[in-house]
Amino acid sequence: MSRLVPPHGGKGLTICLLEGAEREEALKKAATLKKVTISPREKGDLIMMGIGGFSPITYFMDKADWKSVCEKMTLKDGTFWPVPVTCSVSAEDASGIKAGQEIALATEDGTIMAIMTVTEQYTLTEEEKKWECYQVFKGAGPDSADDCFWETALKDHPGVQMVMGQKPVNLAGPVKVLSEGNYPTKYKGVYKRPADLRAEMDAKGWGKVAALQLRNPMHRSHEFLAKIAVEVCDGVVIHSLIGNLKPGDIPAEVRVRAIDTLVEHYFVKDHVIQAGYPLDMRYAGPREGLLHATFRQNFGINNMIIGRDHAGVGDFYGMFEAQEIFKRIPYATPEAACAVEPGKALLCQNMNIDWTFYCFKCDGMASLRTCPHTKEDRVILSGTKLRKMLSEGEAIPDHFGRDECLVILREYYEGLTEKVEVKMQRAASGEHAKQK
Repeated sequence: MSRLVPPHGGKGLTICLLEGAEREEALKKAATLKKVTISPREKGDLIMMGIGGFSPITYFMDKADWKSVCEKMTLKDGTFWPVPVTCSVSAEDASGIKAGQEIALATEDGTIMAIMTVTEQYTLTEEEKKWECYQVFKGAGPDSADDCFWETALKDHPGVQMVMGQKPVNLAGPVKVLSEGNYPTKYKGVYKRPADLRAEMDAKGWGKVAALQLRNPMHRSHEFLAKIAVEVCDGVVIHSLIGNLKPGDIPAEVRVRAIDTLVEHYFVKDHVIQAGYPLDMRYAGPREGLLHATFRQNFGINNMIIGRDHAGVGDFYGMFEAQEIFKRIPYATPEAACAVEPGKALLCQNMNIDWTFYCFKCDGMASLRTCPHTKEDRVILSGTKLRKMLSEGEAIPDHFGRDECLVILREYYEGLTEKVEVKMQRAASGEHAKQK
């Protein structure tokens, strides 16, 4: 019997990916349906619904769910869920679609991804989109008339830009997913469905498992976080985002090679698994940290490592805001969780770890909780800082990354014909890594 945490929602893995003859029949049917083009983010959401990664969700949200998720971080039935999962289309595409009608959802290149049975269509005004951005990316409405979040976010926050750039009409309804894109082939051995990862962990006899979320190259601080988790859990899943990122981020295939090398030379293989999942980053900071914990539960993981500026971008979030939000979510206490219907509370817990770095005086990796020295003694580590140094051809300080991984990353940057400026935010620069 599995020792792993059950999937979120109390319904097991809700899988809506069709395979075999059933998929072939559905593809023939989809070719006869009205075709609607979806965004890359919606493609990732579809695949996650298909493989059970978004259990219990198997549909794009209606307006009642959208509003409840934005405002309360629960679906309208009370199940915890931290970010909206919606499908937007143009007014022209929405025209003529009736409740109960089936449509085909396709990527920009025409690949049919799913059949959707439309149950509702609703228009979000610019003010409603703005309200969503405040709730999801800022955590509240405007604080005052001179609130500066909005102007800066429109210019510099990719998640806000994504929401405000959505088409005006949202379509809601259940989906039958027909494709996983190129993930199974391009990332063979790394891309894993929840059922596959659960089977692998069951075979190892794991019960208490931690996930390390990665979207940047894995440096010494990431390695240290993973090894802290290994010390207190049966194992750790180095779980990389292999969907789309913002310009200037390092492609997933390069990061995967670097992680493979790190695992090969510096981890005990019985206690680590490398895996990837197909979402795009939303850059929603604290709310995205909650999303990461929610779908990790579906993958069989019950501890989510939350470090500094988790899922952040620029200077939009406090360094440990993604840790603090776990204390404020619905059903945050065991007593509150027990009071709701089984499955509706989030069971994947946050594993909070302080700022980590290499300290010359400690002669090793340390954190603000363990190191008594000053920031002058520390090599401050961050993925953004590493990308900036590599992009500008700077020498990488000793103890910042493993040499074997840096060879792979330098090779990638040397092959670039166009370089994207990497902006340094406060957290990445190490400005706040002071003795407590």
